Amino acid sequence: MDSLATAAARHLAAGDALGALKLVALRDDPPALALRGIAMAQLGELARARELLRRAARGFGAHEALARARCVVAEAEVALAMRELGGAPRTLLAAAATLDAHADRANAQQARLIAARRWLLLGRLDEAAAALADLGAPTGPPALAAVAALARAELALRSLDLDTAALALARAETAAAQAGVPALRVEVADMRATLDRPAARRVGRGGDLPLRLGEVAAWLRSGALVVDGCRRGLGVGERFQPLARRPILFALARALAEAWPADMPRETLIADAFRTRRPDETHRARLRVEIGRLRALVAPLASVEATPRGFALRPHEGREVVVLAPPVAGEAGALLALLADGAAWSTSALALALGASQRTVQRALSELEAAGRVRAVGRARARRWLAPPRAGFTTILLLPAALPPA
Repeated sequence: MDSLATAAARHLAAGDALGALKLVALRDDPPALALRGIAMAQLGELARARELLRRAARGFGAHEALARARCVVAEAEVALAMRELGGAPRTLLAAAATLDAHADRANAQQARLIAARRWLLLGRLDEAAAALADLGAPTGPPALAAVAALARAELALRSLDLDTAALALARAETAAAQAGVPALRVEVADMRATLDRPAARRVGRGGDLPLRLGEVAAWLRSGALVVDGCRRGLGVGERFQPLARRPILFALARALAEAWPADMPRETLIADAFRTRRPDETHRARLRVEIGRLRALVAPLASVEATPRGFALRPHEGREVVVLAPPVAGEAGALLALLADGAAWSTSALALALGASQRTVQRALSELEAAGRVRAVGRARARRWLAPPRAGFTTILLLPAALPPA
């Protein structure tokens, strides 16, 4: 690169997007287009950033595979920030292989880190853990090490491994201080604050009790039968039976758990599971079928007994029953949890992450928007959803290691 492009890259590495644009804003050569794209991404102009990065990739010749691979990585980071999660990761991994072949270790690690963060956003924790294991210890700039540590901390938090999360956050804090990027330090501080925020509610007859992550983890290790409304399933210790794709069975399990140790009337179960207030014989017959399916699924953990007026949940070995729910009551709780990262989500990405239909997500978003709890930007297919801003900054971290070396 020439001296102006090199200076612009250094500005971007320090998080000074405006300083970089002053140097290359009027240039249309491929290196300048790539740097302008990264600068626009750091300023939050994601659609414009993607356009510039694509122009840069097309502008590099067939012999410039390294430069094109860097553009692919930068564009993938922008897509991650735009929450466009449906694409296949093959292109990104191919770019990582190209970067490895050209000894560009930092950008290769950045590519694999983007893939790991995508799995985290989709809730695919096993794939995220494998991707982070393949990443190894970051050898690039401190900003890359900070983002990698944040990803490991998030994985540990979502796995409720709080000791590992604390160690990863300490590493992220140190790396962010070395990087000197203000947005990065804010991101670390925000994740550390999640340890003290309500992560769930314990639902009981005496009312709802907010729980922090440490308290949630303690209940999951307690040996009680936990009906988990955050993960949509139930389990004891390490044994967990997911019911996210069986909403009727989960509704029945939760209703029975909330009634424990008493039984739940058939009419109430029908109303909770089938959303009807006027049950007839067909609903009662369907209830028997669904209870039979639930009984088979939870047999290793508990039994479901028929009573004169309904059904009762009976955990094995006399265990206690605990019901956990999202920190915000109602269908909107999971949506607000996803939008809390401050980034812009499309309806399709939210539906993919939640395992729900787009129509269900759209209805919930409309209700939240009317209540002022979310906001929308853009129109039609370009519409994105965000949480209301908490302050005048964004916590999105873009392209910390996607720069050509000086």
